[in-house]
Amino acid sequence: MVLNEHSTTFELVNHHNSDRRKKMSANDLVLVRQLFSQRKIDIAHDLSDSEYFEIFAAEQALKDRDLSYDEIQDGIVDGGGDGGIDAVYLFINNTLCRETIDPTEYKRNVPMELVFIQAKTSSGFPETGMDKFIASSRDLLDLSPDTFTLATVYNSDILEKITIFRECYINLISRFPKLAIRYFYAALATEVHPNVQRKVNHLKETAETAFSPVDFSFEFLTAGRLLQLARRTPKSVHYLKLAETPISTGQSAYVCLANLNDYFAFITENGTLNERIFEGNVRDYQGNTEVNEKIRDTLATVSSEDFWWLNNGISVLCTNASVSGKTLTIENAEVVNGLQTSREIFDVISSRPQTDDQRSVLVRVIKTEDSESRDRIIRAPNSQTAIPSASLRATDKIHRDIEDFLAARGLFYDRRKNFYKNQGKPVRKIISIGFLAQAVLACALGDPANARARPSSLIKRDENYKRIFNENYPLGVYYNSAALTIRVDDALRLEQCEIHSSHWNNIRFYVAMLAAMRLIGSSTPSA
Repeated sequence: MVLNEHSTTFELVNHHNSDRRKKMSANDLVLVRQLFSQRKIDIAHDLSDSEYFEIFAAEQALKDRDLSYDEIQDGIVDGGGDGGIDAVYLFINNTLCRETIDPTEYKRNVPMELVFIQAKTSSGFPETGMDKFIASSRDLLDLSPDTFTLATVYNSDILEKITIFRECYINLISRFPKLAIRYFYAALATEVHPNVQRKVNHLKETAETAFSPVDFSFEFLTAGRLLQLARRTPKSVHYLKLAETPISTGQSAYVCLANLNDYFAFITENGTLNERIFEGNVRDYQGNTEVNEKIRDTLATVSSEDFWWLNNGISVLCTNASVSGKTLTIENAEVVNGLQTSREIFDVISSRPQTDDQRSVLVRVIKTEDSESRDRIIRAPNSQTAIPSASLRATDKIHRDIEDFLAARGLFYDRRKNFYKNQGKPVRKIISIGFLAQAVLACALGDPANARARPSSLIKRDENYKRIFNENYPLGVYYNSAALTIRVDDALRLEQCEIHSSHWNNIRFYVAMLAAMRLIGSSTPSA
């Protein structure tokens, strides 16, 4: 009798908990639908529900990457011949990779991450979605056949992404890259059927058959999980533990020493390098240069000399900073000088077990909200390795002028990555530096081939940069090029156009060039 009473109580508790979970799941679904609809109205009213859900799902799946809308949309491969895959992203050394890389810029065991996303507005996770993931992975992860042989099955966008992945992986093979393959399956659903869940193991077997070793992961993005991710905001307040009480100049600036492990914690989030705090236009990592090798050697070899005795320090800009005891609270931190040192600290510490390393790094923290002062500090020659001019482009006066000119005409020039995204501006109104460079190259300079093929490296070389961003050009050139390319994108979306979405990316800049020629009545586009 006692056993039965206990059993009945146990069943009642279980039943109560089950009902409670169902109610919570139902509420999550209502809330995420409401959130999705409101965001679509605010920033993407011209997109269909399925088109914006792909952006929304990718944004949540890659939350810690903090990609711009331009970068998110570039990875979307949805359309006929997508193999059930809606988006593909490749990250090398924790940075988005959109074209074939130079392997000499990377060190041994460089991390590579290939991400596949499937996003459906359905109220469940169809089993066919997993079947498509498995079938497509068998084809796309097999390095032996040329991607040309897959052209009858898959669209050009997904084959382009896979080709870049293959070439990068093969080029880096002598450096033994650490490959991770991530899958995300998003739906407006509250639960996953066991039959669908079981197929994750089949997908894992497919990935592990293709690559060994490989770090495989899979996540179902349910309504609850999407809501949880959407509520997370990019971290804006950082805490830096200090080895000693800092020196303050009395002008909201601090000079301090931080233990290497504590500085590592400051620049990382969830075990990966927090790229957001390196958005002060000094992102380019110089790889295996002589200076970086020396920094690495001093990190790897513990000696009687402290680390900060042998290396230059770090400069951090912020909107506010305050000290309490031996902890510095920093708002909106940007590491603007010392990127090479930071990268080496991250690489060395993340590759070894936690040690009781008592050495320190010198950190300068400066509060400034004046944009010109900020730019002067960024440009100051404080880093150990000469910063390539390409990584400082957004501080040039021409970019501030373009930003003001476009803003007056309803477009938002994102010279500081994700500045306008974080303000909730419409997706289609945000213009990245990369997109503007492509648009000008195609519309004003008549070079759509390079605009299409080199989205990441257009302005890395001085000659290319000066050709595109030239102070002698009227500012109208930049607005007209961006606005015309956006209009072309809109036109290609129309059903009457009868051009499949898988071909848009291949022809958009060619069409934009021809439209510019037609508008100015010239056979040769010219700024």
